[in-house]
Amino acid sequence: MKNIHQFAKSAFALICFVALCITASAQGPVQSKVDGIIAKVNSNVVLRSDLEFGYLQYLAQSKQQPNEDLKCQIFTSLLQDKLLLARAQVDSVTVEDGMVNSELNQRIDYLASQVGGTDRLEQYYNKSLKQLRDELRKTVREQMVMEKMQREITSKVTVTPKEIKKYFNAIPKDSLPYFSTEVEIGQIVSYAEIGREQKQEARQKLEDLRKRILAGEDFATLAKQFSQDPGSAQAGGELGFFKKKELVPEYEAAALRLEPGGMSNVIESQFGFHLIQLIERRGQEFNTRHILIKPATATVDIAAAAEKLVNVRSMIMSDSLTFAKAAKEYSDDKNTKDNGGMITSRATGSTYTPMDQVDPAIFFVIDTMQVGEISKPIPFTTPDGQEAMRIIYLKSKSKPHLANLNDDYQKIANAALAQKRSKAVNEWFRKNIDTVYIDIDPEYEHCGGLQLTQ
Repeated sequence: MKNIHQFAKSAFALICFVALCITASAQGPVQSKVDGIIAKVNSNVVLRSDLEFGYLQYLAQSKQQPNEDLKCQIFTSLLQDKLLLARAQVDSVTVEDGMVNSELNQRIDYLASQVGGTDRLEQYYNKSLKQLRDELRKTVREQMVMEKMQREITSKVTVTPKEIKKYFNAIPKDSLPYFSTEVEIGQIVSYAEIGREQKQEARQKLEDLRKRILAGEDFATLAKQFSQDPGSAQAGGELGFFKKKELVPEYEAAALRLEPGGMSNVIESQFGFHLIQLIERRGQEFNTRHILIKPATATVDIAAAAEKLVNVRSMIMSDSLTFAKAAKEYSDDKNTKDNGGMITSRATGSTYTPMDQVDPAIFFVIDTMQVGEISKPIPFTTPDGQEAMRIIYLKSKSKPHLANLNDDYQKIANAALAQKRSKAVNEWFRKNIDTVYIDIDPEYEHCGGLQLTQ
């Protein structure tokens, strides 16, 4: 059961998301039965499509043969999720809109990087990024609430060295995991600076479009034709309703100064230059459309980014600055700069990455490096298409080996802690089953419902 529940948290959250795959036009598996509600926990429902998709995904990834017990385990895992949500609603456990939007953007970026960019993502699901975000927002929010509930349940759970050793010694010798070569990789990133000439060209394009709109042309039509925001261009630049502090400050400030139907001057944000039209206000929310023009990146700017990293690398190699401190002070990558520059796995949060999972663009760089070395600046393109340079740090590289307490203490400690937390969550389930209303379709009553956690 623990493995099934971990699958539900990682596969759904990081690879495809249930809602995204189910609503993709003709992309998912054909359902053999009409979709419908197969269980309710208070007002939270489990759909047949949730179960079927989770079941098929698990079979594909685990390469197990179809069996009814496995489907029951996944059904129980979904019920557990709904119980967490139900109790979160009773206990008023919430997550802020800003955090949901941030996580949603990260997951969209991750999905885009897996399929080759935002354009390919839209083609694959036959939806605009705005539509995908709108459909995923509820799923992401619920997932974050469940994770917050689990953190509260397990916040005081710890493991002692004695418990870690006991956990390891309980693993049969012939079942010890075999770890392939793993590396710890750090990076310091420098984005190409946008030159004054490129900025002026982008601004002028929008000034010209603004004149055309004032002369009578349709804002939405021009947004479809010229906007460089792939998430909203096809929808005429419309972003949908947002609350205050959910959009970048420059954009929001300009939008909130407008009357419905009004158009802003050209404004600049971290994403480029915008022309904004306010569509509607509704209470504390507002809906806008925009035309985004991104300044072109010039070759000279890449050279400047490389020169910056050459200087940073020299300071590190002369021991006047540690790599972690240099990342904090000089890296433009928000995902790694506060983590000592280290690249972590989205699935596990670990800084250790198996060599066969290393980004191919980095693999051939570190393959010739010695532990402790820092590469010269190398060019790359971010998932959103921005040109940049980076230096790579090979912090460690392990040899293939059987798990042991000396080399893998932290991994074993994490596994022991995960097992103890799992027990704490199951105990919480047992105590809270009677505090919610549970209704299960007769077709799935043989699974035993949440009783399987006992």
